[in-house]
Amino acid sequence: MPISSSFDLPVSPIQAIFHPVLEKAGVQLILKRDDLIHPSIAGNKWRKMKYNLIEARQKGFKQLITFGGAYSNHIYATASAGKVFGFDTLGIIRGDELNPQSSPTLQYAAENGMQFRFVSRTAYRDKEEILRQLKQEDIALEKSYYLPEGGSNHLALKGLAELAQEIYQQTQPDYIVSAVGTGGTIAGILASSNAPTHIIGIVALKGAKEGLFRDIQELLSEHPAIDFTRFTLLDAYHFGGYAKYNSTLLDFIKNFESYNPAVQLEQVYTGKMLYGIIDLAEKGFFKKGSQVVAVHTGGLQGRNNTI
Repeated sequence: MPISSSFDLPVSPIQAIFHPVLEKAGVQLILKRDDLIHPSIAGNKWRKMKYNLIEARQKGFKQLITFGGAYSNHIYATASAGKVFGFDTLGIIRGDELNPQSSPTLQYAAENGMQFRFVSRTAYRDKEEILRQLKQEDIALEKSYYLPEGGSNHLALKGLAELAQEIYQQTQPDYIVSAVGTGGTIAGILASSNAPTHIIGIVALKGAKEGLFRDIQELLSEHPAIDFTRFTLLDAYHFGGYAKYNSTLLDFIKNFESYNPAVQLEQVYTGKMLYGIIDLAEKGFFKKGSQVVAVHTGGLQGRNNTI
């Protein structure tokens, strides 16, 4: 795709979802199709990056630096954004991977021009030290723009505010639901949503609820009027941890897609979120006659090939 000077991408559509559990519960589910924003910079990754990319361009930065694992949606999207918008990219990759052939994500990122530094899981914990060492080795890195792992920062909230605004222009939900990884997406939705809409985050990581809640509060520190009584963070649908899954989840995804053939899910985030929504509807969590908007945050490059 050619280099672009415009950071405006299309408004993502909404789609009514069918499922017999929803019909029985009297709940309307609408899917916000952020997976359709762009072929490779889709979903919440685009929302988070938009205003960071604008700032990087305005300040004359030529390179983006970020962190992630070998299967990171954020690494994938950052490499794509670099290619589309004309930035060099450098990914600091966590774990035992030693080359760009370690995963399809890294292969794709390399094809889109991303350079890599591979570090141990232990060293990866101290990102400030890694950046300090890199800048000692190459003074040019002082002029690189840093994107945090997962893309969540205060500028990311501006992009996610647009997501919430789009939803309210398209419909008037009683609930907005999103999967939660680093907390940036749900924080942005909460900051920009209107009362009395209840915001629900479904955590995709095991044992991360308390830490994520603190991270969300920190991201929203410049929004002191946030009403946390209309926010719920749920950690019952992680299926064992980040990127973990079992046959129950994969069977659910296949079944869901059979009812909604225009939709594809992945098992890391959106599949777990929708499993949670259907389970909550079956248990009577949502008021009869209510409308639930669920955000499809993309990440389909991580879709299990057995689905």
